[in-house]
Amino acid sequence: MNEAQGAGILRICDVHKSYGANRVLSGVSLDVPKGQVVAILGRSGCGKSTLLRCVNHLEEPTSGRIYLDQVLIGGREDKGLVRRMNQNDIARQRRQIGMVFQSFNLFPHMTALQNIIAAPVAVLGHPPEQASDEARALLDRVGLQGKASAYPGRLSGGQQQRVAIARALAMKPEVMLFDEPTSSLDPEMTQEVLQVITSLAAEGMTMLVVTHEMRFARHVAHRVVLMHGGKIAEDAGPTEFFDAALGDAARAFRGIGAGS
Repeated sequence: MNEAQGAGILRICDVHKSYGANRVLSGVSLDVPKGQVVAILGRSGCGKSTLLRCVNHLEEPTSGRIYLDQVLIGGREDKGLVRRMNQNDIARQRRQIGMVFQSFNLFPHMTALQNIIAAPVAVLGHPPEQASDEARALLDRVGLQGKASAYPGRLSGGQQQRVAIARALAMKPEVMLFDEPTSSLDPEMTQEVLQVITSLAAEGMTMLVVTHEMRFARHVAHRVVLMHGGKIAEDAGPTEFFDAALGDAARAFRGIGAGS
């Protein structure tokens, strides 16, 4: 069986990433089945965000391969060799991978509705009326009924992040990536966003969620991955991760506030 084949819709195979002499990822491999939610934990600087950016090919891995639905991301395989794709082809692949960042990255001069329909109209070629109808349904889905005409500056942080989630969902991705989506929010807004992510999990969306929210990791994720020093230190179910005697890295991490 070659690297592309297997149970996972997303396969990360021996990925390394360095910036000059600074090695950020050191041989990360992860197999994510369709519909699974993986919470990625770890201290600052351990490579969590870089891993997501490699999956979405915002960063090109130094070595290793990443497959989505058995198709190599960022390149084409030819007799064991990989030929790098051009940026247009990479952008087409990226449509299948939604990403939500720490900062909301909304266009401030566009309404919530306009932010959501921009990519479906410009990239997918959807008629504006169709895209608007779908965007309004997505706003309802993330609990923002009546906010279609609101500009980002008039929305709370939690509302802006939910618009960002709706914008990512508008491209109908196969996989969703969340990079600390609640790190800049207060507790009430954090719960608003986590409720949306929890509902996506219940609907069967495949997700990688870099988070510091331990309750979410325990109760929503199917797996908890702990990164340490650019590697995966632990990969376990939530109960095992939080309650069992795992390795030193997991015990040390739980010792700094990883409660239920």
